[in-house]
Amino acid sequence: MKRHQHHTFDVVIAGGGQVGLALAVSLRVSAPSLSVVVVDASDVSARRRLSRVATIAAGGRRLLERLDVWDEIKPHAQSVTSMIVTDSRNSDTVRPVFLTFDPGAGAAGDEPGAHVVADGVVVDALFRRAAQAGVDIRQEDRVVSFEAGGARIVCQTAAGETLPAKLLVAADGLKSWLRDMAGISTIGWSYGQSGIVATIAHERPHNGRAEEHFLPSGPFAILPLKGNRSSLVWTEPTDIAKRLVDGDAAVLGAELRRRAGRHLGKITIDGPVRAFPLGLRIARSFVGPRFALAGDSAHAIHPIAGQGLNLGYRDIAALAETVVETHRLGLDIGGLPALEAYDRWRRFDTAEMALVTDVLNRLFANDNPALRLVRDVGLGVVDRLPGLKEMFAEEARGDGAAAPRLLRGEPI
Repeated sequence: MKRHQHHTFDVVIAGGGQVGLALAVSLRVSAPSLSVVVVDASDVSARRRLSRVATIAAGGRRLLERLDVWDEIKPHAQSVTSMIVTDSRNSDTVRPVFLTFDPGAGAAGDEPGAHVVADGVVVDALFRRAAQAGVDIRQEDRVVSFEAGGARIVCQTAAGETLPAKLLVAADGLKSWLRDMAGISTIGWSYGQSGIVATIAHERPHNGRAEEHFLPSGPFAILPLKGNRSSLVWTEPTDIAKRLVDGDAAVLGAELRRRAGRHLGKITIDGPVRAFPLGLRIARSFVGPRFALAGDSAHAIHPIAGQGLNLGYRDIAALAETVVETHRLGLDIGGLPALEAYDRWRRFDTAEMALVTDVLNRLFANDNPALRLVRDVGLGVVDRLPGLKEMFAEEARGDGAAAPRLLRGEPI
């Protein structure tokens, strides 16, 4: 049966992942008078079964604390207490460490710089908090069309609902078709690489240490999970990644162990192994008439620095702050001044991070002897300059002086 809705919401959010739900809760907690609806094609139970893992930087964790969901997530999250960076070949028996990080050093109270947790745990907690905060959640439905005009944008859903609103936010992922419907083009390219993601169980403890091994085919990251388990993000040329994932499990396991090394003891694959194509994709504008992009619908970058999701948390905090402050002034939250302020806030930071990850991938995903010398000397220099290391760590934590208030743990 088709349902119809003619109440005008303040904000409609298309997408119920971490970005969409966290934005909805941020708006309701900061300004309870705002009416917010989330429309998502899946349901929370389906998301909980997915094996994706999220690396949440300190800024994102502070936002989740401010939203009163971190206490529920924390028992399932592994803190990253240290990080090492190596540069070697697969055949090297010794991998010299060129750079070490304490991700939380310099932060308030030397807090962990990041936590690693299953995506489904975070989405589940945010879903319950959103319902508690009065967010109207429409599961197993999606926005199929919209039309902006005058003081509102009118959204139509697959279930036959009409949802008028002052602002529509697309948080519907990398292949956002709402972005395309809004006429917003993107710029970017494919790297010809795929990221292989898997969870492993290992004999010895990781002690909270994250590892980034730069190999000729691309970075091989080991991220600590609760217990003697870790998450892998393993970059290979797309054709090789496909052969590994679709081929013999014994070959995949042997190649994995060759790259992971022996310090974790016996390693077994714990769960499904997936591969996804890697590329750079940035929206040419983050806004349109009564329309805003957030998260992967606005940007997709190489996972080499583990900042993809955390760029989404920066979007959330910036957009929530812009909307709430505009609302408190009695101005139009979907009007051009508010949306242009959000666009200016986020586009430079996003472009900067995209450039950094692009350069790092091109610099390290090769076996050129001259480049290897340059990058190894560079890593060594950074390792010996505490001030420079702290600058990089602060950027990774997302807690610089220019960060939105929620990322600094402050209310809007």
